[in-house]
Amino acid sequence: MTGFNLDFSKAQQGNEIKDGTYEVIINKAVENATKSGAEFIDIDLIVRNDVQQQFQNKHIFPKIWKAKATGKYNEGMIMAIAQALQLEDGKSYNGFDELLADFVLKPVLVRVKTEESNGYKNVNVKSWEKTNTTGPVNHQFKNGDEPSFGPSREPAPTAKEDDLPF
Repeated sequence: MTGFNLDFSKAQQGNEIKDGTYEVIINKAVENATKSGAEFIDIDLIVRNDVQQQFQNKHIFPKIWKAKATGKYNEGMIMAIAQALQLEDGKSYNGFDELLADFVLKPVLVRVKTEESNGYKNVNVKSWEKTNTTGPVNHQFKNGDEPSFGPSREPAPTAKEDDLPF
């Protein structure tokens, strides 16, 4: 029988994450809707495992809702996220799905806070900032966490040696 040591500093329950600031990578960013038809941008962030920090590989699921009054997303929020992701200012996209696909695999620094709403605890992203890390992103995706680049939520295709033009 192998020994086992307790280390309560590693204690976690469920998908909880403590309030704080985390280096994350965007795994998915797509438009979605509730069963009642309320539309929102559905984002899946993963706490990076190539940066020394707590809660590595935990998911955070921020949503950006369309305003009921206008039927539009908060443009300022989308621009703030795009700026934090260091996308090119002035870049044009053929459609909204193409913009959201450009979010995927980008590193970003987020500050999260757990807040209660309608009896549920939600982890909300309070701010989006440029990543503090330099160099390449070396996050290793776990099985089932492969990034998605579009509304079909299909994993990114895997390139094989024979597919490469060089």
